[in-house]
Order: sequence, then C-alpha cells, then structure tokens
Amino acid sequence: MHLKGYSQLIIVHLLLNTISITNNKKNMKFNVGIIGYGKMGQIRHKAIEETGAGKVTAFSEPNLTLNQSRVSNVSHDEIINNPEIDAIIICTPNFLNKSLTIKALEAGKHVFCEKPPTFTSKEMEEVRIAEKNSNGKKLMYGLNHRHHDSVIRMKEIVDEGKFGKVLWMRGRYGKSVTEDYFNQWRAKKDLAGGGILIDQGIHMLDLFMYLGGDFDVVKAEISNLYWKLEVEDNAFVILKNSKTGLIASLHSTMTQWRHLFSLEVFLEKGYMVLNGLLTSSNSYGEEVLSIAKNRSTAPAATWKDEVKTQYLDDHSWRYEMEHFFNAIREDSPVKIGNSNDALSLMKIIDEIYKSKDF
Repeated sequence: MHLKGYSQLIIVHLLLNTISITNNKKNMKFNVGIIGYGKMGQIRHKAIEETGAGKVTAFSEPNLTLNQSRVSNVSHDEIINNPEIDAIIICTPNFLNKSLTIKALEAGKHVFCEKPPTFTSKEMEEVRIAEKNSNGKKLMYGLNHRHHDSVIRMKEIVDEGKFGKVLWMRGRYGKSVTEDYFNQWRAKKDLAGGGILIDQGIHMLDLFMYLGGDFDVVKAEISNLYWKLEVEDNAFVILKNSKTGLIASLHSTMTQWRHLFSLEVFLEKGYMVLNGLLTSSNSYGEEVLSIAKNRSTAPAATWKDEVKTQYLDDHSWRYEMEHFFNAIREDSPVKIGNSNDALSLMKIIDEIYKSKDF
C-alpha cells in the first residue's frame, strides 16, 4: 500500500472515531438522584425526563406519605454515597442547601441546587472551595428566570446593542400569603435565611445582574410591618453600578395582595417591559414582553408603538436542565447560574440585610 493511501486511511479512521465519540456524547444519559421530592423536586424530575439526558434512579423525601413513583425513596446519604449516581439535584428547605451541596461535591457528584445557594456570601465562599477541590465537577444553581424565553429575548436585545446601553431597570415582584404561612419553614429565619427577599426577590436581583452587570452600591429598607414574622415581608432596594451609572430598583413584597411580576428595562434607544410570568403556580398572569424604540421629540411614544409578544409555554425548566447536562457532557463551564453568579448575588443580599431594622 502506498504511504499516501495509508495516511488517508488513518485520517478516515480518525474522522470516524471523532464522529463516534461525538454521537456517544450526545446519547450519554446520566443517573440522577433528587434530594427533596416536594413540588420542586417533582418539577425537576419531569424536566429531566423531557431532556432525555438523565434518568432519576432515586430520590430522598422523608415527608412523603405516598410514593406513586417507580423510583425508590431513600435517605440523603444513600443518594450522595451511591456510586451509580452521576448528578444530584437539591430541592430542600434553604438551610440544607449549603451542607448538601458541599457533601455531594466531596462525594464526586455534579450538583444542581435550588436557590438560595447559601445564607451569606461567606458561606458561598466555602461552597466554592469544595467546588474547586471537586476535580471538575459541575455546580449550577436554580436561577430559573434567566431561562424564560422572554428573558432570553431581553438578553439578546441588550447584547445586540441596537438599543444602546441600559440606563435603568425597575422590578416589582410580589405575592400574597395566607395565615398558614406562619407554620411553614419559609417563615422561620433559621430555616429560610430570610423572608420575601431571599425567597422571591432573589430572582429579580439576579435578572438585574444578568441584564445590567454587577452592582457596587446597595441601599435598602426592609420591614415586617404586617405579618410580624421573624423574616421581612417587604424589601425596597436601590442598586447602582458606579462605573456605568446604571441604577436598578426592586420592590419585593408579600403584602401585594395578589401575585405580580413586572420587569422594566430602559435603554438609550428604546425599552422593554415584561409583565407577568409563566410559573408552576400559574398565578402571575400572562407572560407578555413589550418592546418599543424611544422618541426624544414630540410626539412621544404611545402604547401603539409597542411590539407585544405573549409567551404561551414555559420551557424554562427544560432549558435549565439541558444547560446543566450539556455542561457535564461537554465538560464545559456552567454559563448561567454558576457559583460566581451565586457569590455576586449573595454579596448584594448581605448588604441588603444589613438594613434590617426589626
């Protein structure tokens, strides 16, 4: 055989081998354990099945009275120490997030954890040490709102730069709670870490950072004038990026008396307003994104100038799990909801809670 022909065979072999490896990666299926199988754990289970990239082989939920799933309900430690499990999804009450994340990383598992990542930025630094020592295991946090199609579109518009830079943002995120809230773990400071801010406002803070970058000036007032709980029922927050001048304001509340989500982003040449959000509770109304160019001269922009898009389906849970599994499969960085995002978020929350006056 001629040397040239032999070399061609080697190239063909390498190409076929590369294609085979690529296909194997695409078809790779991960064994997954879920710790915490309440509402969120079940939502994550469904999303994992939709991706086709993972199979839930066990879950852990001590409070489950009836197991209608074919999957075994075992202890937290049995999931963490199971050598057959590749990745762990943590959907527990807030106070368990940090310790379970560290234990799972130390056991050699990839980890996806719901928010909040920790109670403080100092605790988040401890998690990052465990991540650094985990030999490349992936860590991702459930900052779910980034994965909504409406927010993805908003991010594209900001990155395209056609509307110029972001000037200011305003977010309102509220809900009404009932008296049975007193009996829930979310109303206990040692179990939840805080109130409406860390429970719900954290998502809006994360969207501010996603669309506008980091903030180095934080001013806030938080209170519990109505519910008189251990945790706040209202948070009023002003954030500023001193380098760019961008300012964002947040009102996070559990005295809204109805569920409400509103995110406004105003840029040099236009604006975007997202009202409503598709969620598992279906209580925040229709998810509608309004976009318009600005007018600095008369006549001023009117409602008719807006292009409105209504999003009818919530793909965010599947998108989120796909991002997690792709990072594992490709051994690529987690780009959305990584530990650096979590650390930046917790630093802001630290500053806000310094404003506590009760």
